[in-house]
Amino acid sequence: MTNSPLTPGIVPGRLPAEAYCTNFADHEPALDRHEARVAADRCYFCHDAPCITACPTSIDIPLFIRQIATGTPEAAAKTIWNQNILGGICARVCPTETLCEEACVREAAEGKPVEIGRLQRYATDVAMAKGLHPFTRAPSTGKRIAVVGAGPAGLACAHRLAMHGHDVVIFERRPKAGGLNEYGIASYKATGGFAQKEVDWLLQIGGIEIRTGMELGRDIQLAQLEAEYDAVFLGIGLAGVNALRAAGEDLAGVRNAVDFIAELRQAADVSTLPIGRDVVVIGGGMTAVDAAVQSKLLGAENVTIVYRRGQEKMSASGYEQEHAAQAGVRIIHNAAPVRVLGNGKAEAVEFAYTSEGPTGLTLSSETFTLKADQVFKAIGQTLVGAPDGLPVTGGKIAGTTGKVWVGGDCAAGGEDLTVTAVAEGRDAAEAIHLTLMAL
Repeated sequence: MTNSPLTPGIVPGRLPAEAYCTNFADHEPALDRHEARVAADRCYFCHDAPCITACPTSIDIPLFIRQIATGTPEAAAKTIWNQNILGGICARVCPTETLCEEACVREAAEGKPVEIGRLQRYATDVAMAKGLHPFTRAPSTGKRIAVVGAGPAGLACAHRLAMHGHDVVIFERRPKAGGLNEYGIASYKATGGFAQKEVDWLLQIGGIEIRTGMELGRDIQLAQLEAEYDAVFLGIGLAGVNALRAAGEDLAGVRNAVDFIAELRQAADVSTLPIGRDVVVIGGGMTAVDAAVQSKLLGAENVTIVYRRGQEKMSASGYEQEHAAQAGVRIIHNAAPVRVLGNGKAEAVEFAYTSEGPTGLTLSSETFTLKADQVFKAIGQTLVGAPDGLPVTGGKIAGTTGKVWVGGDCAAGGEDLTVTAVAEGRDAAEAIHLTLMAL
C-alpha cells in the first residue's frame, strides 16, 4: 500500500492488497446445489409464464427451473442455451430485476421474485464445469458467412450459423473476442475470466474462425466481404462516446468511462490502476454506475454520479442505483455540467441545476461546484464506422440490405442489452440460413 484514499491526485495503490481481492470478488455468489433446489421450489411453474415474455431471448424459464428442482441442472442448461447461447454471462449481467424477475408472479404477490438470474447461472455453471456442449454441427452446407464484431450479437449469430453447417469467419477489431462482455462490464460481475471461458466454450461447436485486430473500414471493407462471402452480419456495436460539450473537457484527468472500465477489465493487477481521490462520473446509465462503483472499490475517497434528469429517468436500474449507494457512491439528480475547472488538469466541475418542461431540459442560473481530480464521461455511446450505403436512422443502422444483416447495439430498435444483442444475433442467423438454403 503506497498511497491511501486521502492521497491527492490520481494515483495507484490506495488500498491494502487484501482489500482489492475482497472488493473485486464476485459480488453475487453462486448458489450451491441445495440453495438452487430451494430457490427453484419457489417457482409456480406458470402455464402462461409472464417471465418468458419478459425475456428478450424467450427462454422457457419455468421449464429450466423445474429441471433444476428435479435435480437435472444439465438439462436446465440446455433449455437455456437453446434460446440464449450466452446464458452464463447474461445470468451475471442482465438487469433481471427489470425483465424476467419484475414480471414474476411471486414479485407481484410477495415483492420477492424467484431468483431467475441466479438459477440460470447455477445451471449453466454446472454444465460448463462438466465440459458439456450439447450442440453439434449439421453437415456442411458449403456456405461461408462473415461476421463483423465478436460481441454478444456476433457470437450468438456465429454459433447458430455453425449449428446449421455453415462456415463462419468473425472479424474483431480488438485483441480479444467478447465485446462488452469482455471490455464493458464491471469486473466484479464476471470474475475469473468468465467472459473468455464462455467464448472458448462457445467455439467448441466448430466451424468458427475468429480474426482479431481486424477493423471494418480499415483492414476490411464491406464490399470485399460481400464479394467473398455468401452473407455478412454486422454486430459492430457502438464504439463512439458522446462529448460533454462543456468547457474544459479536454483537461488531463477527464476520460471516457468505457475506456476506464475496459482498462480495469484487462488489468492483471487492479492495484496498479491509478484512481483519483475525488471522482465525478457524469451520466445515468449502467456504465456510469459501473465506473463509479469501481472507482470506490479502487480506493477513491469521494465518488459522485451526476445525472441531468430525475431519478426516474436514469437508465441504470433501481437495483444498480441502490448498489452504488451501498458502495458509498453519492448520486445527484437534475444537474448538468457547465465546465470542468482546472489549470492544465481537472480540479473541479461546475454544474447547473436543471428542470424539465414542455420545451425540454432547461439549465438554471443556480450552479454548484464539485471537487474532482478525475472525471468520467458516461453519457452514452454512438455509432462510428458504419459503411457507406447502409441506412442509418437515429444514429443506428436500420434493417438489412442485400447480403447484409445487422444486430446488437449498432442496430435500430431494441434495448442496448447483452441479452437483446444475443436475441438479435440468433434471429439474424436463422434469417440468413433460411435465405441461403432457399437459393
